[in-house]
Amino acid sequence: MEFTRANASEAHAIVGCSDTEVRLRDRAIAGPVIVTREAMLDGWNPPALDALAIRDFEALLALGPEVVLLGTGLRHRLAPPALHADFAARGIGLEVMDNRAACRTYNLLLGEFREVAIALTY
Repeated sequence: MEFTRANASEAHAIVGCSDTEVRLRDRAIAGPVIVTREAMLDGWNPPALDALAIRDFEALLALGPEVVLLGTGLRHRLAPPALHADFAARGIGLEVMDNRAACRTYNLLLGEFREVAIALTY
């Protein structure tokens, strides 16, 4: 799926998403990744979705997002309730959706100048 938006000139705008990778303006990343307006962390190695905990997001939390979009792969799956509670306790919104929806939403929020982070699993 290709994306075309006015914010595609942003260094970390997502310009494409497939079943196996996400494409930024200057690179394609296969596998799990965290992306914000200012940073790209392609060494993220999350556990299985049902085992995800706030400690798995330490590097992301250090970037100070106001909302985190968690992509759960090809289809939407539920994250552990404790993960939602831990993000809420830090005043950070957590939205969970499939990767393609997460990529579209990330670009939308990026274009609104929100402090958004996307964490994609595969």
